[in-house]
Amino acid sequence: MDIIVLLLVGLLVGVLAQFFMGGGLGWILSIVLGIAGCWFGGWLFGRLGIGSGGLLFRIVAGVVGACLILFVVRLIMN
Repeated sequence: MDIIVLLLVGLLVGVLAQFFMGGGLGWILSIVLGIAGCWFGGWLFGRLGIGSGGLLFRIVAGVVGACLILFVVRLIMN
């Protein structure tokens, strides 16, 4: 059950990040982006001392992390 939640949250975060940053990745890359964004955003928020539990916090941290990942990837690609 945890893997299903991970994939669904990853998909949601990836789609939201693409909505804010623009771009059209496929479903698989959206999930990968969302999972990586959740990891990076959680790590970053922890380093900044911003922390809270719960699904909403993880989604917000994930979207921030995924947007930052997209930003860096676009800087490298251009």
